[in-house]
Amino acid sequence: MPAAGGRRYRRRMTTTETTRPAAAPTPERRPTPARPPRRIGARVGWTWVLLSSVGIAAFAVVPYLTSSLPVLAASGGGGLAEHYAAQPTAVLVAFYVHVVAGGLALVTGPLQFWRGLRDRAPRVHRWIGRVSLIAIGLAGVAGLVLAPVSAAGLVGTFGFGALAALWLLTAWRGYRAIRHGDVPAHRAWMMRAFALTYAAVTLRLWLPLLMFAQVPFAGPAGFDADAAFANAYAAVPFLCWLPNLLVAEWLIRRRGLPSYRLAQGTR
Repeated sequence: MPAAGGRRYRRRMTTTETTRPAAAPTPERRPTPARPPRRIGARVGWTWVLLSSVGIAAFAVVPYLTSSLPVLAASGGGGLAEHYAAQPTAVLVAFYVHVVAGGLALVTGPLQFWRGLRDRAPRVHRWIGRVSLIAIGLAGVAGLVLAPVSAAGLVGTFGFGALAALWLLTAWRGYRAIRHGDVPAHRAWMMRAFALTYAAVTLRLWLPLLMFAQVPFAGPAGFDADAAFANAYAAVPFLCWLPNLLVAEWLIRRRGLPSYRLAQGTR
């Protein structure tokens, strides 16, 4: 009897041990993924955009606020001062509005894409956005007034006129999107609007490059800087903003924001 009872006890122990659920495995601790390299590249790019915007705003705006157009025209260091000094009063008013408001839009634009400011101080972000939109509105309307009297002639009328119209359109679409609570569309449209604002920077980058490109073709009389500037300025009315829009659309698509896509043809 004791032997049989022992066998039954051992049998019950074996059954209990085999049916006991196994302990859950300890989850492996995965290493924290490193920060994506493109985040560093984005910071470098944003810093360049900010510094170049502030630098060009100071370079392009301050001279017109510290000296009159006739004085700048006589000194030869006022850019387009000689062209606009003899224009009617309405054109002069539009010129100064475009310069001041455009400079303000150029300085405030990069701050709109500062993620830290947007996340930690949303109220400041909204107020800077309002200032930027008002500045774009004033500068864009003034740009439409200046386009017909552009120093670049007919190309300038169409090129800068299209720039002003698209500038106003993209800013308006960005405003409407955020009013409807569509944040992704708002971000996409404001990226396009700032790409057009940044034309003030790219225009001044293209001009010396286009002037330098004419040096090998200088005639026997030598390099004429005034003629080279006129030739270069005739090319920038479209060149200063079309590549900007293409880059902006590439960034918009890369970040998964609403973008324009070419419709695929049906077979």
